[in-house]
Amino acid sequence: MLSTFYASPFAPLVGGVMIGLAASLLWLVSGRVAGISGITGGLVDPRCTDRPWRLSFVLGLLGGGFVMSLLLPAAFGTTVVSMGIAVAAGALVGVGTTLANGCTSGHGVCGTATLSKRSIAATATFIGTGILSVYVFRHLMEVGA
Repeated sequence: MLSTFYASPFAPLVGGVMIGLAASLLWLVSGRVAGISGITGGLVDPRCTDRPWRLSFVLGLLGGGFVMSLLLPAAFGTTVVSMGIAVAAGALVGVGTTLANGCTSGHGVCGTATLSKRSIAATATFIGTGILSVYVFRHLMEVGA
């Protein structure tokens, strides 16, 4: 039953709705945009004066993921081919979002919801670059194998 659900388009739809609801609640209740790079960046910024809500948000993400891993362990398969590649990719995303003065989740969820031209352009760039990267790396991995 659950494996059929994960293979259907409904699992991503449910996840997307939950992300949208969480981002909307954060925005409506506190007026803050749910951009994870900005939220976590503020935790390490010595000038930041509003760490409690940021820490609560991050702990909520981790706690929610932990609870879901207990309730639906089959949803958490391992897909990392190489931990080194995953760490390098994460570092590149962090550097890129810092240089661009934005973040993928803030633009992708909140920015596009408000029809911000800058966010739509950023999100299209993120998605396009991701598609190209996956295609190139999969092709190179097949050729090299």
